[in-house]
Amino acid sequence: MGHITTLQAADGHEFSAWETEGSHHPYTLVVVQEIFGVNHHIRQVCENFAKAGFHVIAPALFDRVKRGVELDYSAEGVKEGLALRAQIPLAKTLLDIQAAASVFKPRKVGIIGYCWGGTLAWEAACRTDDFAATVGWYGGGIAASRNETPRCPVQLHFGEQDASIPHTDIAAIRQAHPEVELYVYDDAGHGFGCPERSSFNAKAYQEAQERSVDFLKSNMNP
Repeated sequence: MGHITTLQAADGHEFSAWETEGSHHPYTLVVVQEIFGVNHHIRQVCENFAKAGFHVIAPALFDRVKRGVELDYSAEGVKEGLALRAQIPLAKTLLDIQAAASVFKPRKVGIIGYCWGGTLAWEAACRTDDFAATVGWYGGGIAASRNETPRCPVQLHFGEQDASIPHTDIAAIRQAHPEVELYVYDDAGHGFGCPERSSFNAKAYQEAQERSVDFLKSNMNP
């Protein structure tokens, strides 16, 4: 059901995005990629949300430095993804995310992100007024910016066995933002929501997905 579309950010940058909509989509959602680009997994994420009643756009955030990036879940993919991410200032990435959100205006818009995208979803919630609800899955950079204030309701998901996000980081986020819905999944590691990773945890994914859908819809009633 999905297709590639072209968007333009406020600074004139034109970039690709994956757009998916089902036959009935009263809700709108921006899906923010991991460091692996808008790959097969992210497109499937869009498909799953479309089936749940969302019109979805996933902006290709790496287009500012390299177009058509689709990396696999390998050491080489991680290395290339991190190198690409390092070349893009946060302010520019947020412009691309805002351009994706603008497609849906004036309707209420939600945002969900994974890994790097989880951190970006948090930053978008704190630095823009574009979103009615924000969800982040295993965003490793959230703790570092925990002193920022989100401008919309936020729900966060972490794996208890995530070696890249210390328990102290999760505790720090909880302390700084007791109002944020925050869930930690036993026996789940980083990337537990991706079936293409060895860390995929079906039980944790299902729980987090249901909570995410319910949270987004409850804060975005059309």
